[in-house]
Amino acid sequence: MASSHSSSPVPQGSSSDVFFKIELDSSKHIRPVPSLPDVCPKEPTGDSHSLYVAPSLVTDQHRWTVYHSKVNLPAALNDPRLAKRESDFFTKTWGLNFVDTEVIPSFYLPQISKEHFTVYQQEISQREKIHERCKNICPPKDTFERTLLHTHDKSRTDLEQVPKIFMKPDFALDDSLTFNSVLPWSHFNTAGGKGNRDAASSKLLQEKLSHYLDIVEVNIAHQISLRSEAFFHAMTSQHELQDYLKKTSQAVKMLRDKIAQIDKVMCEGSLHILRLALTRNNCVKVYNKLKLMATVHQTQPTVQVLLSTSEFVGALDLIATTQEVLQQELQGIHSFRHLGSQLCELEKLIDKMMIAEFSTYSHTDLNRPLEDDCQVLEEERLVSLVFGLLKQRKLNFLEIYGEKMIITAKNIIKQCVINKVSQTEEIDTDVVVKLADQMRMLNFPQWFDLLKDIFSKFTIFLQRVKATLNIIHSVVLSVLDKNQRTRELEEISQQKNAAKDNSLDTEVAYLIHEGMFISDAFGEGELTPIAVDTTSQRNASPNSEPCSSDSVSEPECTTDSSSSKEHTSSSAIPGGVDIMVSEDMKLTDSELGKLANNIQELLYSASDICHDRAVKFLMSRAKDGFLEKLNSMEFITLSRLMETFILDTEQICGRKSMSLLGALQSQANKFVNRFHEERKTKLSLLLDNERWKQADVPAEFQDLVDSISDGKIALPEKKSGTTEERKPAEVLIVEGQQYAVVGTVLLLIRIILEYCQCVDNIPSVTTDMLTRLSDLLKYFNSRSCQLVLGAGALQVVGLKTITTKNLALSSRCLQLIVHYIPVIRAHFEARLPPKQYSMLRHFDHITKDYHDHIAEISAKLVAIMDSLFDKLLSKYEVKAPVPSACFRNICKQMTKMHEAIFDLLPEEQTQMLFLRINASYKLHLKKQLSHLNVINDGGPQNGLVTADVAFYTGNLQALKGLKDLDLNMAEIWEKR
Repeated sequence: MASSHSSSPVPQGSSSDVFFKIELDSSKHIRPVPSLPDVCPKEPTGDSHSLYVAPSLVTDQHRWTVYHSKVNLPAALNDPRLAKRESDFFTKTWGLNFVDTEVIPSFYLPQISKEHFTVYQQEISQREKIHERCKNICPPKDTFERTLLHTHDKSRTDLEQVPKIFMKPDFALDDSLTFNSVLPWSHFNTAGGKGNRDAASSKLLQEKLSHYLDIVEVNIAHQISLRSEAFFHAMTSQHELQDYLKKTSQAVKMLRDKIAQIDKVMCEGSLHILRLALTRNNCVKVYNKLKLMATVHQTQPTVQVLLSTSEFVGALDLIATTQEVLQQELQGIHSFRHLGSQLCELEKLIDKMMIAEFSTYSHTDLNRPLEDDCQVLEEERLVSLVFGLLKQRKLNFLEIYGEKMIITAKNIIKQCVINKVSQTEEIDTDVVVKLADQMRMLNFPQWFDLLKDIFSKFTIFLQRVKATLNIIHSVVLSVLDKNQRTRELEEISQQKNAAKDNSLDTEVAYLIHEGMFISDAFGEGELTPIAVDTTSQRNASPNSEPCSSDSVSEPECTTDSSSSKEHTSSSAIPGGVDIMVSEDMKLTDSELGKLANNIQELLYSASDICHDRAVKFLMSRAKDGFLEKLNSMEFITLSRLMETFILDTEQICGRKSMSLLGALQSQANKFVNRFHEERKTKLSLLLDNERWKQADVPAEFQDLVDSISDGKIALPEKKSGTTEERKPAEVLIVEGQQYAVVGTVLLLIRIILEYCQCVDNIPSVTTDMLTRLSDLLKYFNSRSCQLVLGAGALQVVGLKTITTKNLALSSRCLQLIVHYIPVIRAHFEARLPPKQYSMLRHFDHITKDYHDHIAEISAKLVAIMDSLFDKLLSKYEVKAPVPSACFRNICKQMTKMHEAIFDLLPEEQTQMLFLRINASYKLHLKKQLSHLNVINDGGPQNGLVTADVAFYTGNLQALKGLKDLDLNMAEIWEKR
């Protein structure tokens, strides 16, 4: 069927096909010479057949495009064929001189001639000849490519006739769909009288498949023909490779024969000597192993002996050493297969024994009689226990010690209460059964002595705990220091080993399966030590053993394992105990550091425990309000005792515990509230019963004021005998000034001093006391204003009226308090922390309120006289007699006013008050004269008014302290 297809692409025996094959073969063997790129590309030429080519990457990359143009815009514009440039293009901007100017040749560019290219032509001529010869041999590039493309397109066209289903990589006829597509059943169905037509279609299908097969075979044959040269070359290379392998096999056989002869002559004897030496060394090692096994066999009895004497650390070291020997040097020994597990169980038993021993030690140490002796109990025993626990990583022993501390603190308080109750005869223990109820039956002195005893016992308890924890802390630090030194030594040794690594001898030989010993790392100096060792062993007595059976501890019989040796270093605990720190501690530096911090925290916890128990003791006593009923001195004494205990525990433990301080602050706040409420209630009662009359000043109050003037704010001590002889004074003298005061103000000053003294005694309540004192001063100001200015005293006390004397006395009392506010402020400022200085603004507000109150009283006095002037002068008539009755009445009231306030207020204040009263008088008189149309014209009415005014002025200036008062009575006349 292949002959029926004339379009077969298989080359035939024609001349053109032969020429094509020769050209193809020549292209396989001759490497084309690369040509230089064209400087000026040429336009494509030729007929229309040569111009039309299928798209190809090979041909398209050399096709000329507009991007190959190398002519720039100025070159196109400056046409050298033109005689003259267009004047309207360049000369428009550059001027006419640009057109006619000649370009001067550059001095830096040489003149180029043909001689400059002579050397290049000589060098390139040989290459040109080779290029011309290759052009003659090789076909033209375009023709060869067109032939290839034509053949490729023809093959491609033929293959396109084959259906795509045959080209699929997953083509398989066992697939029903594929089979039905290739061979449809319709071609094989002969039923229904269509047999002839179906037979014809089946034949046509067979011919079509045959045609597809021929196309594929032709293309395969064509591809094989294209690659025939490579097949022949591969066959030739295969024969050459077989020859090379044969020669190599013969060379290897000869080499093996020579190596076998050298091994027999030169190596067998030396290796036999080495084998004998190694056998001797093995025998010595076996002997040492047997001695080591005998030693390990005695481990359990030795551990029992150590445990009987409480040598836990020694027993643990022995167990650890034996475990390492079993794991490293005696591994696989059948007789010791159970010894490791037995030692592990024994180690667990020792752990339990150490924890129980430490618990017993802690109980014994903490429950000793609390005397002044603060020495550590059995210090060596404690150090041994701590080292054993650290070695076994049993770090929970601190928790055991903490639990024992809590129990001991409870027992201390309980025992102190029992001792105190038993010493008190008033308490019947048969009737009152509970210990807490018995304790509540103690009075303050008895309970205070009990609390003092508890605090002293707690102080000794904390000192003992600190001494014990210091020993534990020293042990931990010694272990940490040893770990650090060991690590430094290891780093130094590693550096030395790295430096000497090149000079160390290589150990002898490794055993292979044939029993031969070889060494791949022998140097020049490695055989010398071995030979010397062998010679010395041969010269030794044959009857002498390397090591006797009794000398287990001799150096020859020791193993090379570091686990069988104990490396220890001595350290000293501050108590004077020398300890041995072993190097096999399992704790890291971080764990030891954390443990040291936990020890310090345990000391802090001991302080907190004592404070917490003390707080519970206080709260149990305060259930019936006992602490709130204490007077000032008792509470101050209690507060000082608690503050002393807080400072003592802080010095011992290095940290202030806050629980007892918080309880003290809470009780102090309750005390301050009760203190303030009592004094505020007392002040309220005094004010409600005050009749606002001048009171005599007892000598003790004068002494109190004098002590404040000396800069000391404190209640003076009572002096017996002297106060009875001294009589009370009419006024209070403060820094040379006289103050007429009421009795309430005297007691208020004493109350203020009590606040200040309470701040000195209890510094923690300074801020609360400042707030309460501010409230007290505000209360006095507001309440006195209600009683005097607001006339509340009329209903409260039963006064008939509020007189000017009451007002002046109230003003003077307020002035006395204002005088002492700066002193009080300075006292609190010295005791407040800088962050709370802002609270001092309360005193500024109080001072302002008091000044406003004093000004209102002065205004009230002026208002009283103003209403009097308005009443009297409104009826004034200018007529005889002189002085008139109106002016006589005015002068009488002015005299009464002066008599009421002169002895109460200072002279300066009296003058200022009467100046304001006089101004009110002049205003009313001027108004009345204007109403009466009396003017300053020298007439009879003017004379009468002048006489009345002169009478008023004379009477006013005749009063005490008002002689030099400038009345300026000319202002009563209106200006014309």
